Amino acid sequence: MEQKQRMATLCVQAGWTPKNGEPRVLPIVQSTTFKYDNTEEMADLFDLKKEGYFYTRLQNPTNDAVAAKIAALEGGVGAVLTSSGQAATFYAVFNICEAGDHIVASSEIYGGTYNLFGVTLKKLGIECTFVSQDASEEDIGHAFRPNTKALFGETVSNPGCKVLDIEKFARIAHSHGVPLIVDNTFPTPVNCRPFEWGADIVTHSTTKYMDGHATQVGGCVVDSGNFDWEAQADKFPGLCTPDASYHGLTYTKAFGKAAYLTKLVAQLMRDLGSIPSPHNAFLLNLGLETLHLRVPRHCENAQRVAEFLAADERVAWVRYSGLPGDESHALAQKYLPQGSCGVLSFGLKGDRATAVRFMDALRLVAIVTHVADARTCVLHPASHTHRQLSDEQLREAGVAPDLIRLSVGIEDVEDILDDIRQALDKL
Repeated sequence: MEQKQRMATLCVQAGWTPKNGEPRVLPIVQSTTFKYDNTEEMADLFDLKKEGYFYTRLQNPTNDAVAAKIAALEGGVGAVLTSSGQAATFYAVFNICEAGDHIVASSEIYGGTYNLFGVTLKKLGIECTFVSQDASEEDIGHAFRPNTKALFGETVSNPGCKVLDIEKFARIAHSHGVPLIVDNTFPTPVNCRPFEWGADIVTHSTTKYMDGHATQVGGCVVDSGNFDWEAQADKFPGLCTPDASYHGLTYTKAFGKAAYLTKLVAQLMRDLGSIPSPHNAFLLNLGLETLHLRVPRHCENAQRVAEFLAADERVAWVRYSGLPGDESHALAQKYLPQGSCGVLSFGLKGDRATAVRFMDALRLVAIVTHVADARTCVLHPASHTHRQLSDEQLREAGVAPDLIRLSVGIEDVEDILDDIRQALDKL
């Protein structure tokens, strides 16, 4: 029996195993098309009767190798790369939903996802009910309807930094016959593998820690292969009944545990086309090779910064699950014992203008619309990423007007602290 490889080895070597004489480094297959010797071979590919490459919008060797690495890291049966994290979230849901359907989601999620679920999906005829992830199982269960197709949450919420009780959400989802979809962007599989706690599908914005250097925008959908679609065939006809666009093929019968991802590629990538370029996948792979080294440093630095802020009298509050007094500390001890991520949120004593003055005084720390790369950066969500939300929606999403999101990088932590200190001194 082959020895199961550990996280660090998977980060470096999974997905691409060169054969004799092949490139040691994953090559960039920068080609739209792939040549075949006869018509029948290509026809079989179009009918999903054989595996192979014919057009990069559907599959590409570079993209598939990187997807395979992420699937190995998460412990899934497979994965598909997308052009952004937003595309990954949309595909994960839209793959099992259509007009007239409904989903339930935690309200403590990224503002872009909140808008996707609450506004854009509604235009497509898919409704979403947002729930407090702190509510009881019974109360969350009341949000479900006969046409509910999925439950969604974030392992660590952006920007509120609350930890999801994955086991609780999995129990709720499964008791209603639907999969649990978890966005695992912030912890990455280095710190949490949601499948081990009952999640069925995992999404990522690979733009963040997986890339780690702010060089490419991308996303990924990973399937555990554990959800029994056939047992809920009435809820998921797209997977469990014949697809007229593929000569009556039924995905669950033809592809088993690969049914969900095969449908995602065969239908959504075919028709919507949110693919990453092979070059972007190559850059992502370079980031993945050091993920296991960077994530612990992010967490160590963030812990130091959180402790510093919590002890400063000019700071009103700090939210970071590594702090013993944090409301998510107990959940973090369970799901994230090695650390959560490098992102924390805090508020200063004063008003929204106080936050702006502090941020404008920073020198090393940059104000950017990004998070989770090697460089420390800061953002005021109410003014930036979440500015499309009303004050009520901001509160529902755990975003206070004074909330400052700080993404702690992997620089020397003393330099990060010096910069924060000098900015506070200017208030």
